[in-house]
Amino acid sequence: MPLAMTPDDTSKQAATPTTSAQRLCFSPRTKRFWVILGLLVLAIGLGVGLGVGLTRGSSDNGDDDTPSPPKSPTNNTGPAAGTYWKPAAGTTWQIVLQQALGTTAPNVSVYDIDLFDNNATIINTLHGMNRKVICYFSAGSYEDFRPDSDQFKKSDYGKELKGWPGEFWLDIRSENVRSIMKARLKVAASMGCDGVDPDNVDGFANDSGFPLNTTNTLDFLTFLAEEAHGLGMAIGLKNAGDLVGATVDFLQWEVNEQCVQYEECKSFRPFVDAGKPVFNIEYVDGKGVSTKQKVCGDNSRSGFSTLLKNMDLSDWVEAC
Repeated sequence: MPLAMTPDDTSKQAATPTTSAQRLCFSPRTKRFWVILGLLVLAIGLGVGLGVGLTRGSSDNGDDDTPSPPKSPTNNTGPAAGTYWKPAAGTTWQIVLQQALGTTAPNVSVYDIDLFDNNATIINTLHGMNRKVICYFSAGSYEDFRPDSDQFKKSDYGKELKGWPGEFWLDIRSENVRSIMKARLKVAASMGCDGVDPDNVDGFANDSGFPLNTTNTLDFLTFLAEEAHGLGMAIGLKNAGDLVGATVDFLQWEVNEQCVQYEECKSFRPFVDAGKPVFNIEYVDGKGVSTKQKVCGDNSRSGFSTLLKNMDLSDWVEAC
């Protein structure tokens, strides 16, 4: 999640490691607005948006190989339990979290979309266009607007994420939290998601209100991976550079925000060295062509799948 910074701020902050929670810029109110607007647009324009837009891209796969959770699994046919997608380093992608998918469809192999704001119909349409689908959800934070938010106990969440009113760090050691995440993974599998993007797993590097550390976070990630793999889905690491070495063998990719801006890309290179993608986002709101040239010309991100995005993570994108 992004932190809005000026070019001068960037140079001052470059040597300071950052976390997901420190890269924040828009409020949950904005998220709620986009969720409602996105669903209205989706209801009206799904056929046009995906039917027209996605056909503009190619069918290249580049790899090896809903608002509320459904009450029962759909008939979506996914991979057999225990088998899962393993994308290769350099796989092309797009991430759209704050609006319904529309007519802007880059020539990519993978879409990263919100688990709760989409449904099996959208995923089936993307699959019909030979796209893989990663489903995003927050595994390490409580969001009060999610449809399953009433299942969390007050003891499950601690301090508020800085800059995100209504969002709180979760105690990832909690059995109740793990039960809810397991249910989310089952929803993702029933919708046909090829993989999942669990966010905010770096509570250990923030003031969460709980005694979180790399050891219990690694245990949580191992739990998520075993559950996802058992359901036939791949899973990646989100930011959390301190855990790359311990997770590169059992996670399928890294989703990173702003490693070029903060000079942290070296931390995530083990994924590329292992033949796995680093899906990198650099935020360029209001910045010119020189910013794209600087980002794309940075050798530290060589081999990464780098996107230039606005902080709202709408469908606007440019790729290096």
